[in-house]
Amino acid sequence: MIYDKLAKTDEGFRFMNGIITVIGTDQVGIIAKVCTFLAERGINILDISQTIVKGYFNMLMIVDMTGKSFDEIAGGLDDLGLAIGVSIKLQHEGIFDAMHRI
Repeated sequence: MIYDKLAKTDEGFRFMNGIITVIGTDQVGIIAKVCTFLAERGINILDISQTIVKGYFNMLMIVDMTGKSFDEIAGGLDDLGLAIGVSIKLQHEGIFDAMHRI
């Protein structure tokens, strides 16, 4: 259930985990730059998988978003993606689960 993915905060309920996807042409430093961005904001990586197929980089991360601003982190990741030439997207884990259950 989607509500199992929520945490109670002073401002109401917030999603605890996020799903980050990174897709683009492979280049040196993609993982380092994304991980540095997250570490600087106190976001813990819970799981990570990456692969390179014929020069195309693909990474999926599950991160702990408890107490973090989804919009702020998503916007920062979008900006980072533009700066390094890849697509970086952040989704709420509960929404991701619901979309892929159909």
